[in-house]
This record gives sequence, structure tokens and C-alpha cells, in this order.
Amino acid sequence: MWRKEMGSELRLPETAQLKAYNRPLQPGASRRLLPGEAGGALDARRGRLGRCAPRGDAGALNPEPSFPSLLLWHEVSLPPSCPGQRERGRCRVQPRPLVARTTPARTRLLVPARGGYQRSFSVRPWAMASLRNANPRLKNYFKENYIPQVCEALLCGILVTCPEDPLRYLEGMIMVIIKSGLQNLLWDMCIAPSMKPNIRRLSETYLEQLFELDDQLMTPELMIKACSFYTGHLVKTHFCTWRDIARTNENVALAEKMNRAVTCYNFRLQKSVFHHWRSYMEDQKEKLKNTLLRIQQIIYCHKLSIILTKWRNRARLKSKKKEDELILKHELQLKKWKNRLILKRATAEESNFPEQSSSEGSLVDETLKCDISLLPERAILQIFFYLSLKDVIICGQVNHAWMLMTQLNSLWNAIDFSTVKNVIPDKYILSTLQRWRLNVLRLNFHGCLLRPKTFRSVSHCRNLQELNVSDCPTFTDESMRHISEGCPGVLYLNLSNTTITNRTMRLLPRHFHNLQNLSLAYCRGFTDKGLQYLNLGNGCHKLIYLDLSGCTQISVQGFRYIANSCTGITHLTINDMPTLTDNCVKALVEKCSRITSLVFTGAPHISDRTFKALSTCKLRKIRFEGNKRVTDASFKYIDKNYPNLSHIYMADCKGITDSSLRSLSPLRQLTVLNLANCVRIGDMGLRQFLDGPASIRIRELNLSNCVRLSDVSVMKLSERCPNLNYLSLRNCDHLTAQGIGYIVNIFSLVSIDLSGTDISNEVKKFKTVQ
Repeated sequence: MWRKEMGSELRLPETAQLKAYNRPLQPGASRRLLPGEAGGALDARRGRLGRCAPRGDAGALNPEPSFPSLLLWHEVSLPPSCPGQRERGRCRVQPRPLVARTTPARTRLLVPARGGYQRSFSVRPWAMASLRNANPRLKNYFKENYIPQVCEALLCGILVTCPEDPLRYLEGMIMVIIKSGLQNLLWDMCIAPSMKPNIRRLSETYLEQLFELDDQLMTPELMIKACSFYTGHLVKTHFCTWRDIARTNENVALAEKMNRAVTCYNFRLQKSVFHHWRSYMEDQKEKLKNTLLRIQQIIYCHKLSIILTKWRNRARLKSKKKEDELILKHELQLKKWKNRLILKRATAEESNFPEQSSSEGSLVDETLKCDISLLPERAILQIFFYLSLKDVIICGQVNHAWMLMTQLNSLWNAIDFSTVKNVIPDKYILSTLQRWRLNVLRLNFHGCLLRPKTFRSVSHCRNLQELNVSDCPTFTDESMRHISEGCPGVLYLNLSNTTITNRTMRLLPRHFHNLQNLSLAYCRGFTDKGLQYLNLGNGCHKLIYLDLSGCTQISVQGFRYIANSCTGITHLTINDMPTLTDNCVKALVEKCSRITSLVFTGAPHISDRTFKALSTCKLRKIRFEGNKRVTDASFKYIDKNYPNLSHIYMADCKGITDSSLRSLSPLRQLTVLNLANCVRIGDMGLRQFLDGPASIRIRELNLSNCVRLSDVSVMKLSERCPNLNYLSLRNCDHLTAQGIGYIVNIFSLVSIDLSGTDISNEVKKFKTVQ
């Protein structure tokens, strides 16, 4: 953009000085340049050159900067004294930019010429812009009478010919124009033919733009064409130069790249050779290492085999000694009983048959050894108790004596139909129950598919104390009604996995006043309302064992009903119950403070809050399996509130660490500890546990999958656990053959599990080699 201060000089830019400007001109002649040859500022929107108009309080020159404009060039006559300036009557003018000096009243245009000469023209702003805002009628008048063309022709003639008397010249030219007519008027009509410039005509007239009669001198298409030509010429010139330079640089770059490629190839070749050499050396080292390791394994296996052989021989000797002592004790008791029986029988026979010889007595003795019917009833019952119902029936078909033995009343106190559920029909069960109804105390129908009539026959067993109908799909509320009415003395009732509903729950407190053991595991037919029935009548206040495993329909309110009706519960089992929460346990123990045994397996939502709620109970046995929310904080409650705890099963509890074992070390009554799959337990925690008094009485220890344990733990076990009978170290990867030397020092061991460890693997390998 060009800016001009009042009274200052504004110089148009020297942009495009083309070679055409150096062409010679006629003396005193002027020419108008093409748009492509222009270097000044031209308004592409208005198309006016050097037009000045008043703006505000001062006149200003408003050049048009949108695209390079036309430059006005003027040729002046030089004096003859200027050497080398004239050539054949003409002078060569060096193109220079036009300079505009502005004042508030007028604008002076300075046309530079060679040798310092300048020709100036003054243009008043009001004259230049007199018709800009004129009446349209006046503009039409100018166009219709060809006034701009007349002025243009006269002005061009004066500028070219420069007559001595301009007025007479104008008068003559006006007469010529009148004679020729305005329709035939040309801009060079007033110029002599010899002085006419040889230039191309751009438009009909320039004065139309001067008087604001035409909208635009140059069209955008011509301006774009001129710019494109000029830009293409520059691009072509610079591209040729750049191509020459680029070719030179490309050769240099190619040579440099070739040098780098050779260097890189040599480096990669060296690297590949070094890599192969390194791989070869590592393989050799690995083979040497494997050879040494194999030698060590052979030595360890041989040592381990010797130790195990000695330990096995010692264990067999001790076991054989115990068996011999027991057999000797039994033989002495049997011999004493036989002598007493022989003496009694001999005394009776001598009183009846004194003439019997001693040889016949010896024959009787031999016969007595084979007849078990002569054994005491207690011994016979003990023998037949080891037989199933099917075997007892078969024994009763041997002979009359054996049939009498199988019909002892005490033998039919407990009948287990679950072992013959697919063999004995309902008819035989009915006859058996009818015959021994007064002797039956325990019935087991586990998994039996019986008719409702068969279950109703149980009601005839008035002395029945234990009944197991678990997994009986045909057992219904109606069957339970008949049994409850006929067997009021039931102490143990197992209804696991049956279809009972709230009707059965209503019968329990009404008829079974002495019920002590109740199993409702996986019975999903009753609701919280059924548990509320347990408090009806005399209630189940004598209940001491309750199994609610798998009863996911019980809510917190249901546990409150259990707490209100069964305040004497000491053994509680709730397995496979993902809906069990801390609030359920809290609602239960609010009134059941006598709980001593607690089993929660498959309850993932139980957390440390449960142990805090159980602090009012005197627990002796706890079992939690598969719980990730139980942490070391629970064991802090165990240390403080359960000093008589003897059994702890905390298998697969990922939140237990060495700190938990440190909290268990003061438990003097602890005999069983199961921490299988507690992977965060290590040697430090086990050492702290064994340093306490709990290690003295420990009999069973399960540390399966405790992968952080090593030979240090085994050594500590051999020192601090003299009464350990069962030990499981399955999948303890860090145990080595050295640990077996400490295990053989635990003489009280009855069973040990080392499967999945390096010890068992090495023993197998050694046996395979042998």
C-alpha cells in the first residue's frame, strides 16, 4: 500500500522496467504503455492513473495499489550541447518512475528524463474528479457529443506537435474535426502523419476514464494475463539457474551418499560378523553351564536318594513296630477271651457230661474258632457295622445262625438306603421300615428317587432321631408334614437340595422341638418369611448347627429372623453364597454370640468387617476360601479376640501376607493351619509364626502353592514342629534337594506332599536314569 502525507513526495514503485522502454521515440512524442509493461500502481477496480480526489479536510493522491499500474513516460527535447544524447533526431529516454507532489489545491506530476530534465504537469483534484458525482444527464451529454474524444485528439496533437501558437492550432484542428465528422474522429487525427507514434491502441479513448465516463480502463483478464506472462518469464529464468545449480549439487550429494553407503556397509558387515561370533560364544557358555548343572543334579539326586532311603526304612521300621505292638496286644486280648470262654464251656460240660474225654474237648475248641456266632453281641455288631445294607442282606442268607446275627435289633438302628438306591425297590423299603420301625434311629435316603408313599412310611418310625433326605427330588412339603407328625423326636434333619417351601419351614418349630442340626443347603424354595416361621411356637431354640449354603434368596432381614429364633447356634456353614455380605453376618451375630465354628467358602464379598463383627463370639474354627477382601487386619482381630482358635482354613486368600502369620503366632491351641494358594506368604512370615507358641501343637500344615517359601522354611519346620503329622508343600518351586535333609528330621510326619517341586522332579529323573 502507498501512503502520502500532505505536501510530501510520493514515488511510484520501480517494478517492471521492460526492454520495450529502451526503444527510440520521435522527438517530442509520447506513448502509452501496455498493462504488462507497467510498473506503477493501478486500481483494478477503478482503472484510473494518478487520479486525485479530496478526502476529508485535505486533498490527497490516491494511487490504486491492487496491481502494477501504468507508468507515464514522456520524452523531452534535449539541448544540442548534451553529447551522446541525440540519435538521428531522436533521444533515448531512460524509463524512470513518475513522481507526484501533492498540495491541498493541486497535484503536480513530475516525469523524469535522462540528464536530470523533468517535465511537470499540474492537475487539479476538482477538475480530475468533476464528473465523478455529476448528474447522469450531464454524463450522457458528454458521451453523445463525443466531448472526451475531441479533447483527447486535441490534447494528443498539442503534446506531439508542440505548435508555437496553440490557439490557432486548436482552431484549425477543430475545423478539421468538424469537416470530417465526429463519427470518424480518431485520437491521432490532429497529429501529422510523419510524427505519429507506432504504438498499439488499447481503447477508444483515455479521456473517458479521466472524466469518469467509463468504469474501467484495464480489464481483469488483461491484468491477469500480464501478471501471468511476467511471472512465467521470471520462473523460467530462475528455474534454468536453479537447474544448473541443482545438477552440480546433485553430483556432490551422490558422491557423498556413496561414501556414506560404503561406510555403512562396512559397519554392518563388521556388526554381522561380531553378532555371529557372539552367538557362538553364548552357545558355548550355555552348553558348559548346562553340563555343570546336570552334574550338580546327578549329585543332588544321588544324595537325595540316599536320604529318602534311610528315611523310608526308618519310617517302615517304626510303623512295623507299632503294628507288631498292636497285633500282640490284640492277640493277648483274644487269647485271654478264648481261655475264659473255653474254661466256661468246659466247666459246664464237665458238670453235665463228666465222661467226656479230653480229645473231644480239643475238637470243640477247634470248632469254636470258626463260629463267629459265639462272639459277644457287641463284637458281632461291630463287624456288621462295616458292611453295607446289601452285604448284610447277603450275609443273612448264608445260614440260620448268620440270619439270627443279621436280625439283631441294634444292627437296624441305622439304615442307609443310599448305597442300594438303584437296587432295592420301594416295596422292600416299605417292608423293612414296617418291620424295624421301633428300632430305627437313623435313616439315610440321600439321592433316592422314591414315591411319596415310601416317604410317608417313615412316619411310623416313632423313635427316629436322624433323617437325611438330601438330593431327593420327590420329597415335598406333604411328605414333610407326615414325617413331622409321626417323628417328633428328630434331632438331625438334612433337607439339602430339595423342593421344600415356606410350608415346611412352618412345620419345623411346631413339631421338632428338640431339633439340633438343620441343613437347608441349596433349598431355594423358601424365602425370608419362611425363616420368620422358625420363631413360632416353641421355636428352634435348641438348634446348634445350621447350613445355609447356596441359599442366595436370603437377605439381611432373613438373617435377622434367624438370629431372633436360633440364638443357640454354635456351628454355622454358609458356602457358595455370593450374595452374603458383611451386613448379613453382622445381623446374625447380634444375638447369636455362641458361634464357635464358622465356614464361609465362596463368599467373595466378605471383608475385614466380618471379623470385627465376630469379635463377640468365641470362635474355635474358621474357614474362608476364595476371598480376596480378607487382609491382614482380620488376623489382628483373631489375635486379640480368639485365643482358643484351633482350626484355621484360609485357602486362596490373596490378601494375606507375612504380617498375618505374625499375628497367629500367639495362638497356643492352634492345631490345623491351611494357607494354600496364599501366594504372598514367604519365609519371613513363616519364621515369625514358628517362633511363637503356636508351632508346638500344630499337627496339620498346608502351604501348597506358596511359591515364596524356600529351604529356610523347611529347616525352621524341622526345628519348631515336633508334633507335625501332615505337611503339604505342593508347587513350592524354590524348595531344593537340600530341604529334604531337614524334612527327615520331623519324625512325627505321617504324610507329606512334595508334588510339583524340584525335589519330586529330581527323584523322578533319578529313578528314570536308574
